[in-house]
Amino acid sequence: MNAIVKQCLAGLRVLLVLTVITGVLYPAAVWVVSRAPGLRANAEAVDTTLVAVPRDGDGWFVPRPSAATPPASGGSNKGERNAEHDAVVAGRRAAVAGREGVAEDRVPADAVTASASGLDPHISTAYAELQVPRVARENGVDEDRVRDLVAEHTDGRSLGFLGEPGVNVTALNRALDAAR
Repeated sequence: MNAIVKQCLAGLRVLLVLTVITGVLYPAAVWVVSRAPGLRANAEAVDTTLVAVPRDGDGWFVPRPSAATPPASGGSNKGERNAEHDAVVAGRRAAVAGREGVAEDRVPADAVTASASGLDPHISTAYAELQVPRVARENGVDEDRVRDLVAEHTDGRSLGFLGEPGVNVTALNRALDAAR
């Protein structure tokens, strides 16, 4: 019986130590590092193009909408037959059509539906093309130059045949910065 008690106490000590390390010390260390001077709370601070970084103003390409509140990620968990989801999509469609000055039936699906994580930096080529006139006008850049930038930042199909080509909005907006 003594051996069993010793083993249980040893197990409890290990549990307690690992709980303190992984449940308190590690999260605290990550929090402290994330608050270090010089770091910002968005993806552009670390020069990644793997995360959508929305920018304020009409002079930028707009990524897909997010169901989560930044900096969090996540989907809405609402299906296409959900009335609340339909209302959100209809509102987004009207807003995009108004911003781009087009009829609502010209607004591509990815302009009004959120990606699963809400962080996807890619939009369809159709959505990028829809935004070209506004972005060119707001930045005083020729539309053909903006179209060239879109083409330069368009990724082809995965493995050459999976999915559709997509435009990386984060990389495109950085290139637009340089072109201005």
